[in-house]
Amino acid sequence: MTGKLLVVVGLMFGFGYALVPMYRAICNVLGINVLSVAEQRAQGRFGAGNSQVDSSRTITIEFDANARGPWDFEPATRSLQVHPGELTTVMYEFKNVQNRTMAAQAIPSYAPHQAAAHFNKLECFCFSEHILAPGESKTWPVAFIVDSKLPRDVTTITLSYTFFEVGGRVPPAPTGELQPAATVQLHPTARTVGSS
Repeated sequence: MTGKLLVVVGLMFGFGYALVPMYRAICNVLGINVLSVAEQRAQGRFGAGNSQVDSSRTITIEFDANARGPWDFEPATRSLQVHPGELTTVMYEFKNVQNRTMAAQAIPSYAPHQAAAHFNKLECFCFSEHILAPGESKTWPVAFIVDSKLPRDVTTITLSYTFFEVGGRVPPAPTGELQPAATVQLHPTARTVGSS
């Protein structure tokens, strides 16, 4: 019975650990939450392409933030107007309101779907995991360029981040009290190894 319970616990841990990669794979198959071309290449590098500003077009970029956990997460700016090819930087604000250290990562999604291939992030907090202490606040930049090859019928792009806690990376916070792991009673005739 104990063996079966340990197997179930192991499977549950493995499933929880594999949840984020499975989520990304499912979203890619369904065509939602697709990582941008810049994220699929070497992170942080912008590939060769047209970087000229197209002043004849204006694109509205809407910023959204969702937190899957007890913390505060929001964009400093809700929307702005950009020209394709123009380098733009916006900030996202995050605060760990928990009483323990946490590790988390943001996963981006784009609407409409066809905009994802034309939204090139040069700098983004979503490229890596972040560890935050209890009560710690951070402000993170997102630097991006909307490719001038964006289809003309797309006039608004929504960039949405969902912030997930990454389990199993940070040890639980100490409670302040030491609890014995187990009490062991030795038999009166037992001896401790190494004693005389």
